Amino acid sequence: MTNKKTPDKTKTIIIIKIIIASIIIVSSLGAMLYDFFINGDSFKYQIYSILISIFLFAFVFLNHFVKSYKINKNIDDITATKKMKKKSNIILFVSLIITLALSCFVYIFLLKISILFQPVYKPIIYLYPKTETSVNVSLEYKDNIIVSYPEYSDGWNVLAKPNGDLIDLDTGKKLYSLYYENLSAYNFSVKQDGFVVSSDQVADFLDEKLEVLGLNYKEREEFIVYWLPILKANKYNYIRFATSDEIENNMPLTINPTPDSVIRVIMTFKGLEKPIEVTEQKLITPKRTGFVAVEWGGTKLK
Repeated sequence: MTNKKTPDKTKTIIIIKIIIASIIIVSSLGAMLYDFFINGDSFKYQIYSILISIFLFAFVFLNHFVKSYKINKNIDDITATKKMKKKSNIILFVSLIITLALSCFVYIFLLKISILFQPVYKPIIYLYPKTETSVNVSLEYKDNIIVSYPEYSDGWNVLAKPNGDLIDLDTGKKLYSLYYENLSAYNFSVKQDGFVVSSDQVADFLDEKLEVLGLNYKEREEFIVYWLPILKANKYNYIRFATSDEIENNMPLTINPTPDSVIRVIMTFKGLEKPIEVTEQKLITPKRTGFVAVEWGGTKLK
């Protein structure tokens, strides 16, 4: 005995689900394409992972809804319809498990890619306590450290003097700073603000802006000596100094005892053949009072 066909209301609901799934697919894919090709690839890998996961899950459900619509449209017998739906639901369940595993893989893969091609070069840390003080300095993302001196294990333990001299308590070596390079955990990229500087203006520009950012003359000189040859190799440079939040996302830093003033500077830059239009970045001058800790570094943008 043949039963009635599935009511039109059920088919309408399935069609609405198909439309919603299609909109989600187009929106997630559009957001990724817009950011990658137009917005300067500014999304963090976490956002790309979420968008890809949404796209994959919506694609799986879209296929399920389309199949359900075909079943309801083409099969008149209720018993046969139930069997086909049960089989379709099993396929959906397996597909969702595979998609979840694939989403986890995508997250891990994008994390590795995001940190692989964007190292932050020569962050060095200076310590200026008011009195001779034993200080512990630790970096949260230990696995992202490429190289360090003294060699970083679970932190640096130093005796810091007011003039900036350090003694490594583990080796007894005399130092003036702590050095490391790391693979970035933050996707630094070209933003709407920053500076465009010609090759012949780089030295004066850096001296001026680094003073604004709180570096003293010795720190500015060491920064400029390191970066000047690299920047002068380009006709123009897009330069932007990372915000405190961006620096913290790249490498959280803990110093014990806690300094009264912490100044962290990361310069991001991209070589240009011709100038581009950007809004001038507003810089804030920090105070250097009490126990002062200073760090600077830089990274070349993709």
